[in-house]
Amino acid sequence: MIHQFINNGIAIVMDVNSGSVHVADPAFYRAVQVTEPLVGELERPEPLPEAAKEAVRKELGGEFPAEEIEEVIETMQALIDGEELFTKDSYQTFVRDFKARKTVVKALCLHIAHDCNLACRYCFAEEGEYHGRRALMSFEVGKKALDFLVANSGARRNLEVDFFGGEPTMNWKVVKQLVEYGRSLEKTHDKKFRFTLTTNGVLLNDEITAFCNKEMSNVVLSLDGRKEVNDRMRPTRGGQGSYDIIVPKFQRFAAERDKEHKDYYIRGTFTHNNLEFSEDVLHFADLGFKKMSMEPVVADPAEPYAIREEDLPIILEQYDKLAAEYVKRRREGKGFVFFHFQIDLKQGPCVAKRLSGCGSGTEYLAVTPWGDFYPCHQFVGKEEFLLGNVDTGIQRSDICDEFKLCNVYAKPKCKDCEVRFYCSGGCAANSQNFHHNLTDAYEIGCAMQKKRIECAIMIKAAEMLDAAAAEEAKAI
Repeated sequence: MIHQFINNGIAIVMDVNSGSVHVADPAFYRAVQVTEPLVGELERPEPLPEAAKEAVRKELGGEFPAEEIEEVIETMQALIDGEELFTKDSYQTFVRDFKARKTVVKALCLHIAHDCNLACRYCFAEEGEYHGRRALMSFEVGKKALDFLVANSGARRNLEVDFFGGEPTMNWKVVKQLVEYGRSLEKTHDKKFRFTLTTNGVLLNDEITAFCNKEMSNVVLSLDGRKEVNDRMRPTRGGQGSYDIIVPKFQRFAAERDKEHKDYYIRGTFTHNNLEFSEDVLHFADLGFKKMSMEPVVADPAEPYAIREEDLPIILEQYDKLAAEYVKRRREGKGFVFFHFQIDLKQGPCVAKRLSGCGSGTEYLAVTPWGDFYPCHQFVGKEEFLLGNVDTGIQRSDICDEFKLCNVYAKPKCKDCEVRFYCSGGCAANSQNFHHNLTDAYEIGCAMQKKRIECAIMIKAAEMLDAAAAEEAKAI
């Protein structure tokens, strides 16, 4: 399967099944277009059929010199021999026994606080309540959750725990206690905890900052962008804007993280009300932040701020605009990291990860303040997905088995998608929310993901071309 596109003036040819990505000149780009319908996928390296060669000569003859056309045919044959072009899908055999495979739990999302000091209008957690009651997790419940993680992690050494909410700093004492307890388990059980925190920043202070720099591998800072955008959707409980409260705190916090070489992300949410979200990402960069993401809102289609299908042309254009500016600023020495433009073309995730997705419901679980297990934070409060409790363990293994089948071959809309091995099948929660089953796909989200991946590949290609030009300049 081949996917071809041109982004920011760079022509790309992707061999989907092998993961090979080729920066193409016009002749090669056209030759692949002509050849794919004639050869499809090849079982193993084999000679390019004569009929395909003749078709390339005929179709390109009026556009390119004969010598260049023959060079292109030789290049295609070399890539076929190297299994980098027109390759057969060899992954499907890996999914036959996915439901029977043994999984271990490697990550927990601890809902340390079902309460919040903001009143974000789009909050899927209902201002921290998650369709239930306000509550703070006790140390005893959190301790049992960490014990569960260690006991169910098998031979896996590296474990992840995200302190989530609501707003986790509203239960800061217990956060610190659980980190201390987790560290006490590391030597006795040969485990290593990677703690992370997601915060709206209202309560950030010097003590929290110092603790995060010591113990948190990553911190996600919630901010939606420009002041008017942020304050429209992220007011305080009293109705005032939160931008002026949190931006100075985030700037100090990020500066400390940069100095300590620690990870953080400024994470925004865009809605129907601010489709020009590239301006908000660039606003983050202009504020001095180095690492950021911007996510589409998850909302009932009836909500006035929900993203609609008719919004897609503007959204896709915004990703292209952001990618071009991303390349430009990097060349000017003012680069930043945008989460969705990070992609590894040399190795990427392992085959199992490519096929099975995020691991929700199997390798990754959410834990409520009272100790209930759910497949992930977006399922919390939906009783049909209640898996068990820290006191009883997992009691609904049948639900976990269904999540094991959330792979790219179980989803009809993913089977022939050109980015399935980068996307890994999309979000199960979105599938459930919009189609009431786990193996469908949220089409609006799919369109955005495809565009983001194309932009990410273009950026890698631009970096490669810039490096080659620099080396050539040195040689002159």
